[in-house]
Amino acid sequence: MGHTVPTEAAVRRPLQRQQAWLADYRFGLRLSERGKVSSLGDGIVWVEGLPSARLDELIAFADGNEAMVIQLSADRLGAILLKDTQSLKAGMDAYLSGRGLGIGVGEDLLGRVIDPLGYPLDGLAPPRTDNWHPLDIGSPPIVERDFVEHPLYTGIKIIDTMIPIGRGQRQLIIGDHGTGKSALALDTVINQRGNDVRCVYVLIGQKRSSVVQTMETLRQSGALAHTTLVVAEATATAGIKYLAPFAGCAVAEEWMRAGHDTLVVYDDLSTHARAYRELSLLLRRPPGREAYPGDIFYLHARLLERSTRLAAKQGGGSMTALPIVETEQGEIAAYIPTNLISITDGQIYLDAQLFARGNLPAIDITRSVSRIGGKAQDEAIKREAGRTKLDFLQFLELEVFTRFGAKLDASMDQRIRRGQLLREVLKQDRLDPQSIASQMAWLVAYNNGLLDGLEGETLTHALAKLRASAETVELDLDASQDRWRDVVRAWLEGKGHEQAA
Repeated sequence: MGHTVPTEAAVRRPLQRQQAWLADYRFGLRLSERGKVSSLGDGIVWVEGLPSARLDELIAFADGNEAMVIQLSADRLGAILLKDTQSLKAGMDAYLSGRGLGIGVGEDLLGRVIDPLGYPLDGLAPPRTDNWHPLDIGSPPIVERDFVEHPLYTGIKIIDTMIPIGRGQRQLIIGDHGTGKSALALDTVINQRGNDVRCVYVLIGQKRSSVVQTMETLRQSGALAHTTLVVAEATATAGIKYLAPFAGCAVAEEWMRAGHDTLVVYDDLSTHARAYRELSLLLRRPPGREAYPGDIFYLHARLLERSTRLAAKQGGGSMTALPIVETEQGEIAAYIPTNLISITDGQIYLDAQLFARGNLPAIDITRSVSRIGGKAQDEAIKREAGRTKLDFLQFLELEVFTRFGAKLDASMDQRIRRGQLLREVLKQDRLDPQSIASQMAWLVAYNNGLLDGLEGETLTHALAKLRASAETVELDLDASQDRWRDVVRAWLEGKGHEQAA
């Protein structure tokens, strides 16, 4: 069998690299530090003899493994092992690398499933990355930021109309286990299809079956093409779970700096906080409230503060964050939920009792708030939704009196009937996001009394007719109120195309 003769260019290339190295070489005294592994276990390695080490710096071991410094003390340092190998032993040499931990970022990450270190988990070749981005860096200064004004529509009726989210906002999703928090986030990611919003979904401490289910849901809905999944499975070490949200943030941040609108979901930060608590206890830090370390607030603050909308001079990109936190028995005053509520720009609260009664999505509008409010809505939606939210809140207050059998006058009885109608209108199946035009259609129909008296299958059929017409017939959101009212009435009567032309 013959062999390939190397070309002249291939022979010359190593020689050129050697000549370049010789040209840059300088004689001089070189000092380097060498440490020793004193002990290791549970994903933590203790090293002695590296006095110049810095926090978040990578240290290399003689077997090729690496760890990130997270604890500095007078006689030794503690580091997170990035790979759990059997070859690393006590007494092995350790060296400073002079660099921090980062992740490769770029266009090729879209549609991929990776771990927090950037390695593929989907069985495909490693992604080709254009740049390297640090995992943990400072948030953009105030002078680089702009106002949050542009809406990020989720496709969920009750959120887009009553708890609006803007591009660059940090909106917390909070509720008990099994109330639909992840489904809410998945619907939002799916709704960004065709809206030029790149999504990063971070799964922290999830079972492999849950990871596969999330990936398949995104693939079947056509949303995986604009999404990157960053996964730290339940079997991963506490250190890898700790790094997961920072890795997802770094991927989205690179796209934001390039001028893109991005959305990052952290599912969930309760698990992340527990992983950090485990790390801190292993590092022998003094525990505080609920055994969490004293800097747990700073941990999540420095993560979520990186989400913003950049000024036009900085490219005009944005990163919207949807952190998820789990409560127990609806206790939102617990330590981690309270911290996250104070950091974010509002919260969407899911109630277990509403979920049990079938009011899906089970969002408690009285406990949910968006501090951006109508600034993140189109003017037409803002105008119609303001009237609707007021009606709904008044209905919730009046409904309490009906439980005691109180006799109500005609006007109050009318408000209660309209509130019950609105509750039915706001119900929505998961994985079924709606366009903003269809939401405008039902808002106009409700506010103008065109749905009064409808219930059951008749109401469902009318809403389906409105949705189908709004998604097939183009009508500007900024059209006059009279124009919208006439067109919506025509749609309900089955004359949509002719009336809207």
